[in-house]
Amino acid sequence: MNQHSGGRRRLALLGGGFSTDGDGLLDDWVLGQARVARPKVCFVPTASGDAPGYVEQFRAAYRSRSCEPSVLPLFRRELDDDALRTFLLAQDVVYVGGGNTANLLAVWRVHGVDRLLREAYDGGTLLCGISAGANCWADGSHTDSFGPLTHLSDGLGLLRGSVCPHYDTEPGRRASYRAAVASGALAAGWAVEDGVGALFTDGLLTDAVRRVPHARLYRVEPDGNGGAREQAPSCRPLGVMRSGT
Repeated sequence: MNQHSGGRRRLALLGGGFSTDGDGLLDDWVLGQARVARPKVCFVPTASGDAPGYVEQFRAAYRSRSCEPSVLPLFRRELDDDALRTFLLAQDVVYVGGGNTANLLAVWRVHGVDRLLREAYDGGTLLCGISAGANCWADGSHTDSFGPLTHLSDGLGLLRGSVCPHYDTEPGRRASYRAAVASGALAAGWAVEDGVGALFTDGLLTDAVRRVPHARLYRVEPDGNGGAREQAPSCRPLGVMRSGT
């Protein structure tokens, strides 16, 4: 399904994309959710410290697509407050890269980017991202920002509850996130396996996709007995999926 209705607030959690996948399926899916046919797409690489290699990966992946790509650097900021607001509110898609979730949130708040992203979200800009770029939208998240896996009761709160990325690929993620939800350290939330895309419209899940056969999205909630339970909504396939990828 495609949620392009004007006035709706939309964000997407990504378990892949240009930085990890060679097929471009999740990137094409993101662009397909934009409110216009040729969207303005801004990559925000704050969580990686504006890593040049990461920025170039984005440019290489998006310059050939039907969009107008740009990058927002904050470690060598180029825009004053007024220009920054104008720039961000003009974007159709804001794509946040992975890295350190805690550092990302701190830098955004210093520059007022958190407030501008809320304004863009309310205005219909699609917000999305991978790893830290998925964590940041929720009330809290599961993170390795401090070294060991732990819970971070901090986020922009645009998506109620919590988020856990890399649910199936990083050792300890699943057990640690389930324990955090079971104990109440994190609110119930969404666990994103690599290869998944999840679209939320006005806070509700409205589309879930997978680029590989095994990938799943989970809703993780306390089970009332000191543990946690998982529910896996249906994820529709993207493109032609290759077995074993």
